[in-house]
Amino acid sequence: MGAAQVEEDKGEECEIFKNSKMMATALTAREFRNALGQFATGVTVVTVEREPGSIFGMTANAFTSVSLNPMLILVCVDERARILPMLHKRRRFGISVLKQSQQGVSEYFAQPEQDAEAERRLALRYRWTPEGVPVLEDAVAQLSCSVVATHVAGDHTIIVGKVEDAEIQGGEPLLFFRGEYRHIARQ
Repeated sequence: MGAAQVEEDKGEECEIFKNSKMMATALTAREFRNALGQFATGVTVVTVEREPGSIFGMTANAFTSVSLNPMLILVCVDERARILPMLHKRRRFGISVLKQSQQGVSEYFAQPEQDAEAERRLALRYRWTPEGVPVLEDAVAQLSCSVVATHVAGDHTIIVGKVEDAEIQGGEPLLFFRGEYRHIARQ
């Protein structure tokens, strides 16, 4: 096949793609959410010191690694989330990767209000990393991070954190897929 034929084929593919896009209807927020729900994620809790000795947390599955050198992660936080001003102020936070048995913990931190009685019922325990960051005890892994950048993107702020410390406790992670909690099944 000659170069002219390849260019002609590329032109036809582009025209077909443009025509199929023009016939498509506008994507709704629900359709977008459903499409993204096809991607299985782990479940984390972001924790920050609200005030001396007081911890606030938020469930997040919009979490990923960014870089190995330097060691960076990111977490996406809704602009309306109560934790966002605390992250801006404190500039340090913890990430706890939840175990498959911690669905109740995930549901608790997904709520906008948190109270001591509910924490007692769930038997939540925290520990402070050497960097002074609160993390959940008994999680698969815990990361201690400092904020190095923030980027507003749509209705969320992307928080980029430099990982200062990580501990692995082990266990199977809690997963979220198609709007439901899931567990890893061995083949």
